Amino acid sequence: MWPTILAKRIGIDYPIILAPMAGGPSTPELVASVCEAGGLGSLGAGYLAPVAIRAAIREIRARTDRPFAVNLFIPEPSAEPPSEAAVQAASRALEPIRRELHLAGAPRLGAPPDFEAQLAVIKEERVPVFSYTFGSLDERRVRELHELGTTVLGSATTVEEARLLEATGVDAVVAQGAEAGGHRGTFTVVPERALIGTMALVPQVVDAVRVPVVAAGGIMDGRGIVAALALGAAAVQLGTAFLACPESGAHALHKKAMLARYAEDPTRLTRAFSGKMVRGFSNQFMTEIEKAGAILPYPYQNSLTGEIRQAAVRQERPEFASMWAGQGAPMATAKPAGQLMRELIAQAEQVAARLTLRGPNSPNT
Repeated sequence: MWPTILAKRIGIDYPIILAPMAGGPSTPELVASVCEAGGLGSLGAGYLAPVAIRAAIREIRARTDRPFAVNLFIPEPSAEPPSEAAVQAASRALEPIRRELHLAGAPRLGAPPDFEAQLAVIKEERVPVFSYTFGSLDERRVRELHELGTTVLGSATTVEEARLLEATGVDAVVAQGAEAGGHRGTFTVVPERALIGTMALVPQVVDAVRVPVVAAGGIMDGRGIVAALALGAAAVQLGTAFLACPESGAHALHKKAMLARYAEDPTRLTRAFSGKMVRGFSNQFMTEIEKAGAILPYPYQNSLTGEIRQAAVRQERPEFASMWAGQGAPMATAKPAGQLMRELIAQAEQVAARLTLRGPNSPNT
């Protein structure tokens, strides 16, 4: 069953990729732990300054000599910043929550990360694997990364996006199903038109492109891994499964929510926090801001709500905190990442063996 063609290309033992979880959960310790267990750890560096990215890369290398990945966000297409009237309206919508959290003054819009400077660090450090989301990297940059020995992965939420990525020369396409936690990587249509489940998306992408496909979204255990491989995926990407691990940088409120064992799906999609569609635990903030209807486009809304998100964590107010998670959240555990990796591998092998022993004529098939 493994290693698959993509695992061999990257140089990992098992086709299991730690999803890049930017904004805190992604730590060098978590990345290295997954790498040491034979998978591919990914650093979510989309919000980090270049100097912080370099420091994290070097810390990962100090912890492991195995291949690892770094992920960045492709900048939004050029567009005019929101008008002053739109900013004021969005600020007014946030004001009651700011008062509740005792935040003084008006929120400020910060500058988005410098993608070119971030990418320069990726090249200078000769990162083994580079992955990206929110768009498509042009052919020239993909070629430059290849010349440095870097394997390149792009994220798609539709067949059309997968084909566009393949045309640029990527080594693999990450097919992100609607179940996935965190931001939607859609970049060719409005996200509402790209909410395709993993089980439906993966085989369509596999049939549409010639490069290996990574299945992402809703995969939490060995059963999901085997199912994805059966659909034609060359690897799986898991994020939510690792959020509650001790090595994860997710804050205590986030980990508590992960382990709450909700009877029903506790997550939903929203633009309230960042202006881009994202899946996370449903809370009061989402409800109130969506009701107000004044939400700036990404990355401006993300900047405007930053102080609120930080204060909510400090004050232990989960009703106002951003806590991304996928639909598989109720299946999460708080085991160390290395142990979780070993269990995922064992589970997948057991499932595959059971299916093989049953055979096509088994009464249970």
